[in-house]
Amino acid sequence: MEKSPELANSTRVQYFVLLGLSTQPGVRAVLFFVFLTLYLLTLLENALIVYLVSTHSELRKPMYFFLANLSCLEMSYVSVTMPTLLLGLWAGPYRIPFTTCMTQLYFFIAFICTKCLLLASMAYDRYVAICRPLHYPLLMRPQVCMALASASWLGAPVVSVIKTMCIASLSYCGPNILNHFFCDISPLLNLSCTHVALAELVDFISAIVILWGSLLVAVASYVAIGRAVLHMPSATAWRKAFSTCASHLTVMGTFYSVVLLVYSWSGPRLAAEHSKVLSVLYAVITPACSPVVYGLRSREVQAALRGASGH
Repeated sequence: MEKSPELANSTRVQYFVLLGLSTQPGVRAVLFFVFLTLYLLTLLENALIVYLVSTHSELRKPMYFFLANLSCLEMSYVSVTMPTLLLGLWAGPYRIPFTTCMTQLYFFIAFICTKCLLLASMAYDRYVAICRPLHYPLLMRPQVCMALASASWLGAPVVSVIKTMCIASLSYCGPNILNHFFCDISPLLNLSCTHVALAELVDFISAIVILWGSLLVAVASYVAIGRAVLHMPSATAWRKAFSTCASHLTVMGTFYSVVLLVYSWSGPRLAAEHSKVLSVLYAVITPACSPVVYGLRSREVQAALRGASGH
């Protein structure tokens, strides 16, 4: 029997308890220094990419413009989940106020949606560069690049507001223990003591629009790229086309495969421990690896880095 609104409000929890990655003190101490190092490395790598793109004229191209946007996003994205992850490893299970939890959820959803849209924009950029090279200066002129980036940054928060409001409006009567290292969608829905059909519907629709929509754009772009590569006359041209797409394919494939597994699981819910491990992959590991895979392996970025260091 569903609780009345008055009863639900009177028993609504004021905080959640985040269990974190591990409850074993010895393991927590080791993981704390590992993830603190990863966090600082992620900030340094992505800040370096932004600095190089903004200060070197040879990097003022659409590909690097989107890469700088992605690096800004990765720094913001990892800074949403890392503080609670590190705090849990330092202090063990701890209380996070309801409003703080919902604020973290809002920024997490906003940034993950922004990343989906930016990855789709980067795939479109590669499609135009390889399949329509003569029209590239027109189709990817600065105004178009700015419009794509602005749509990614401004469109995602709208989706996040709607999803967060739906989840925040649910009643949480207890228990209030989240077996996670940050406030994520599925653990919160599992704790609600009222019907979650509307919240799940909103989550499903947003996943169709943002997650699957951006993935469809990326896949369509790479299908077209694959067809164009097959018709290239020389192996040199084929290798050059592949090298321009390899980094994006690697990061995009890792990100989407993990996110789809976590958020589009159609069978029984993933075990909490497995869900946490997968969340670490896209919330911590991917932002740390993206600058290396994308930018620091690029010859143009390496040349700019050598110039910045005076060598």
